[in-house]
Amino acid sequence: MRLNYKVKGESGEPLVIIHGLFGSLDNWQTIANRLSEIFMVYLVDLRNHGKSPHSDHHSYELMVEDLKEFFEDNFLNEVNLIGHSMGGKTALLFSDKYPEYIAKLMVVDIGVKGYPPHHSEILKGLNAIPQGEFSSRNQADEILVNYVPDFPTRQFLLKNLTRDEHKKLVWKMNLPVLERYISEIGAELPIDRIAIETIFVRGGVSNYILESDYRSIKELLPNSSVITAKNSGHWVHAEEPEFFYAEVMKFFGE
Repeated sequence: MRLNYKVKGESGEPLVIIHGLFGSLDNWQTIANRLSEIFMVYLVDLRNHGKSPHSDHHSYELMVEDLKEFFEDNFLNEVNLIGHSMGGKTALLFSDKYPEYIAKLMVVDIGVKGYPPHHSEILKGLNAIPQGEFSSRNQADEILVNYVPDFPTRQFLLKNLTRDEHKKLVWKMNLPVLERYISEIGAELPIDRIAIETIFVRGGVSNYILESDYRSIKELLPNSSVITAKNSGHWVHAEEPEFFYAEVMKFFGE
């Protein structure tokens, strides 16, 4: 599958960034603009997200093959790779299967382990918004607030709305397929050992990576470390941008 992407910067080592579930490359443009002063930054929309094609199927194996095609089409190798949440798991599986493409790996607030389904209220809220009937995000937000009280999370989700030919709001993401595969998205990754130098960036007030996970992470990724953004939740790059930028520069700039 040919993925939608944007390039920021004119020179430097390649840095590819892949977003998480219900996200898109748009979520990363602010940090990418800063990083483009040093790196050639590639922002990628995964399948069924953003402006990338929709498919009836969604799995980490398929996303890995999509990413390989993207690398080949853009003649990318020895890439610095950042993946957040679902994108982090995709990056891990890609690094396990195709390590020759990766120089260093940063995984943002996700582990290798399986996660039980925990997006039920978000999915109820997204499905409660009638596509093609609203012309403003405020109208959609009035419905979504009944399911997702956290304002930043709602703003993140509502970025998935785009206008159709009648100027009405519809979802960019393939919501029915993502809902159908939600259990697989949370499943444990089938990886062996990854020797690539890797850093996990966890949110200090997020529960995606716990201290009790450190041992299993180290067993699968012996050349890895974990750092914590103490005041951040799941979206570290948005909640603690200065911390995140500094750690990216420190890790990939060495």
